[in-house]
Amino acid sequence: MLDLLLKNGRIVDGTGNPWFIGDVGVKDGHIAAVGQIHQEARETLDVHHQVISPGFIDGHCHSDLMIFDHPLSEIKLRQGVTTEVVGNCGLAPAPFVKEKAELLQSYVQPVLGKTSWEWPWETVEQYMDSLASSRPSENIATYVAHGALRIAVMGFANRPATSQELIRMKHLLEQGLKAGAIGFSIGLLYAPGSYTSKEEIAELCSVLPKYNGLFSTHIRGEGNNLIPSVKEVIWIAEKAGVSLHISHLKAAGKINWGKVLEAMELIEEARSRGLDVTCDVYPYNAGSTTLTTVLPPWALEGGIEAVLERFRDAGLRKRIREELGQEQKDWDNLVCSTGWQSVYISAVHNEANRHLEGKHLAEISEERGQHPADCMMDLLLEELGRISIVYFHMSDDDVKQVVGYERSLIASDSLTCETGKPHPRLYGTFPRVFAKYVREDKVLTLEQAVRKLTSFPVQRFKLGKRGLLVPGYAADIAVFDPDTIQDHATFENPRQYPSGMLHVWVGGKSTLAGERHTQAREGSLIRAHHCCSHG
Repeated sequence: MLDLLLKNGRIVDGTGNPWFIGDVGVKDGHIAAVGQIHQEARETLDVHHQVISPGFIDGHCHSDLMIFDHPLSEIKLRQGVTTEVVGNCGLAPAPFVKEKAELLQSYVQPVLGKTSWEWPWETVEQYMDSLASSRPSENIATYVAHGALRIAVMGFANRPATSQELIRMKHLLEQGLKAGAIGFSIGLLYAPGSYTSKEEIAELCSVLPKYNGLFSTHIRGEGNNLIPSVKEVIWIAEKAGVSLHISHLKAAGKINWGKVLEAMELIEEARSRGLDVTCDVYPYNAGSTTLTTVLPPWALEGGIEAVLERFRDAGLRKRIREELGQEQKDWDNLVCSTGWQSVYISAVHNEANRHLEGKHLAEISEERGQHPADCMMDLLLEELGRISIVYFHMSDDDVKQVVGYERSLIASDSLTCETGKPHPRLYGTFPRVFAKYVREDKVLTLEQAVRKLTSFPVQRFKLGKRGLLVPGYAADIAVFDPDTIQDHATFENPRQYPSGMLHVWVGGKSTLAGERHTQAREGSLIRAHHCCSHG
């Protein structure tokens, strides 16, 4: 007797093969049969030719802390997401050491959000145990994040690590991998990641092969420095002998549009040499990050307190204003290439500035009668550095190119929901893929889109037996209407759920039924089972 029988579905199994009409049977949390099924079942649902697919994998997001405050993960489940991968871009809430806890908290807050409770963990393993015991509605896997390692060992020091510090960071990385982290993520755009040389990163990556861990990178520059930045991470991966995954591949700033083609050529060349390289992309022409990322790297040394102190110094303030006014050779000055009108405030911390959410910096500085750079620094002072932004700096054509690219998978890169106007990708990424890139623009077929959201990320992030509708695999399943599935989240009004995602099962348990969350919390923590190679 089956637990569940889904009948008459348009089965898109995750392989990329053409859909077929058939049934899916579920027993004990796993897929028991696919095809024409004549077994009895406790529950039978005729889906009338709607699509039955594996649950989607959000392989790049920043729900690391959000999951504790919102364990039902309704924002993601309403999109068909059954698994999230956290710890991206070098940003994670573990590991940390008590005396540097505040440094880490202020570092991750604009992206991961703030908690009203004390973090009950210190190590990556304790963080993972806390996740497991929070009983989420979806599955979670994590990386070990470079920013957290460096802050634990060196704070925000802008210098190379000593040999002792490297040993300590490698030890912390190894601890996290042993606990089941899927790999190592870096964020070379963010201080203190930006203070790290490629040689130092390669040395840390030397820990990965033993655990078959993935090296995931937010590269150093996505604007003028896009090509050298892609070359840098390919160099690191080849030197360390590891698989490489480039996060949110894009070309930022009008003068750089079109460079994604060159970046994809670099990936192809590396693959032809035998290096395993892939990338991900989110289906929007705007990014989202923290306002401090527009600053020159030297201005970020020492953590957020030190940054704010520099704004109070007239000489340093003048230097920042001047540097932001011209193109820079050694870092990507996105303000210069895209303009202050592309910087849109999505979240502030203080009620007094709440009316600024949804306005761009050029507009705010005009209202205040200030130079935009001074306005930005004053705002950061008023908000103690805690401002999230949306950044309009990509071309639709580039996004299309990467979405359609064979080596790319699609992920949301969504930040915390504890913000005023989050980027609409938080609520809309996965339905948007089908509405825009399958139905409207015909960049992908239905089967290609499903593969990019299911089996490809599962294979890439080593998430075990899920992501395919195959007997023996986890019964993480989505049922949706391919003709009506639609995102509704906009930049002006981002907190809108999509429509057309009808049912979701996690581990065989109904978690979304008729577009309503059932309150089921059947998700689990996915630990990588690393086969330690000896040698």
